[in-house]
Amino acid sequence: MSFTPEDHRYMARALQLARRGLYSTQPNPRVGCMIVRNGQIVGEGWHERAGEPHAEVHALHMAGESAHGADVYVTLEPCAHYGRTPPCANALVQAGVVRVVVAMVDPNPLVAGNGLRILQQAGIATASGLLESDARALNPGFISRMERNRPYIRIKMAMSLDGRTAMASGESVWITGEAARRDVQFLRAQAGAILTGIGTVLADDPSLNVRLTADALGIRGEVRQPVRVVLDSGLQFPLNAAMLKLSGDILIYTCSDNLAKITQLEAAGVRIRRFSGDKLVLANVMTALVDDGITEVHVEAGATLSGALVEQGFADELVIYLAPHLMGSDARALFNLPHLTQMRECIPLEIRDIRAVGQDWRMIISPKTRG
Repeated sequence: MSFTPEDHRYMARALQLARRGLYSTQPNPRVGCMIVRNGQIVGEGWHERAGEPHAEVHALHMAGESAHGADVYVTLEPCAHYGRTPPCANALVQAGVVRVVVAMVDPNPLVAGNGLRILQQAGIATASGLLESDARALNPGFISRMERNRPYIRIKMAMSLDGRTAMASGESVWITGEAARRDVQFLRAQAGAILTGIGTVLADDPSLNVRLTADALGIRGEVRQPVRVVLDSGLQFPLNAAMLKLSGDILIYTCSDNLAKITQLEAAGVRIRRFSGDKLVLANVMTALVDDGITEVHVEAGATLSGALVEQGFADELVIYLAPHLMGSDARALFNLPHLTQMRECIPLEIRDIRAVGQDWRMIISPKTRG
C-alpha cells in the first residue's frame, strides 16, 4: 500500500505524541493521534495514563466539529471493546471522519482488526502499516505480552573496560559516572517493574526507585513508581530493607512457606506470591509477571540472575554501560554462564546502538536466536 509524503509526516507527528506517554501509560500502550482536515491539523492527542481517555478521544475533543470529514492518523488500531473507556473506533465513527490510517494493527485479541472493521462497516476508508516498525518499538512490553504471553525483559548492567562489575569483595558502588546513573533513571521510569534477585538485595540494599521529577520526565501529575519484584526462593528478604521505606509496590516471588515471615512482610505492605517447588523457575516467573499486569521489565541484578535470563532466552535487550577503568582479573564478571569450550557455543549478540553518556559508553544490545 502506498502512502503520500503528507501521510508520513502526519504519522511521524503522531509517533512523537505517543512518546509523551513513555513514562506514564504502563501497562497500557503508548499511542498518539493526529486529525487533519483539508491539509490543516485540527486535533491531536496522546494517551497519558491507564484509565484516562485514549489518544483518539483527546484529539477528537480538540478537533470538535472540525473532525467531520477529516483524516485520522493513529499509531495503534483504535480499540473496539469496552475496557476502562468506551471503544475509540465508535467515537471516530460518530465524529464523521472519512479516513483512518494506523501504524499497526492492535495485537490484543480483543481488538485485532475489529477496530478497523467497525470503521470500514461505517464507510470509512482505512489503511495500516505506515511506520509500523517505529510504532512497534514504542510498545515492546505490550506487544510481547500479546504476541508471546510474557513481558519484554531489558537487563541493565554496568562494567569496567575489562568486563567486570564488582571487586572480588563485592564492592561495586559507582562503577559509572553521574550522567550514566541519571540515564538509568529514565530506563527505570518507562518500565512496569524493576526485577532483582535476593542476592542483590542482601548485598547492596538497593532502593530501585525512580528519582526523577515529573518535569524531568515531561509528564503531569505524580511520577509512577514501577513495581519492585524480588526473586527470593527462600524468603530471606530483610524486614529493614531500604525499599520498604520508599513509596511504590514491592512484590516478592518465593517458594517459602514460612508463614510467620510472610505475615511480617505483608504487614509491611509487601505482596507475596508463592510458587511450588524449592527454587523459582524463570519460565513460571514470566507467566506470573504477565498475570500481575507487568509487561515491560527492567532488570538490575547480579551475574547469576542476569546470566540465567540470557542463557534461557528471556533477555530481549541488554543495556550495558562501559566505564573507563580496569578492575582486574579477580573482580566479578558480567554474567554467570555455563562453561563454553567452542566458538559455536557462544551466545550471538547484535549491537543496535552505542554512544557516549558522560564519561561512559552505553551499548544497547539484542541477543540473537542461536541456530
